[in-house]
Amino acid sequence: MSESKRKIFTGAQKAKVALEAVKGTKTINEIAQEHGVHPTQVSQWKKELLDNAGSLFEGKRGPKSVNAQNDPDRLYAKIGQLNMELDWLKKKSGISL
Repeated sequence: MSESKRKIFTGAQKAKVALEAVKGTKTINEIAQEHGVHPTQVSQWKKELLDNAGSLFEGKRGPKSVNAQNDPDRLYAKIGQLNMELDWLKKKSGISL
């Protein structure tokens, strides 16, 4: 059985597919087949585009950059992720520190 590699789409590609779905000139299945994506994924990208479209026009100069020092929740999440990865590596390697 051959293993196929997962396709990775850029934000621009996702936006293009989602915009086609929003236009409604083709069905979701036609768009999915044309771009090699599952129809459910097209629907998810369309929903995400519609949900976040309003945030594109907030503020005068575009979205504000996220400063790492102003977002402690993101940092705590990253610390938790790194701790889990470290624990997993310790368990797999048999090292106890």
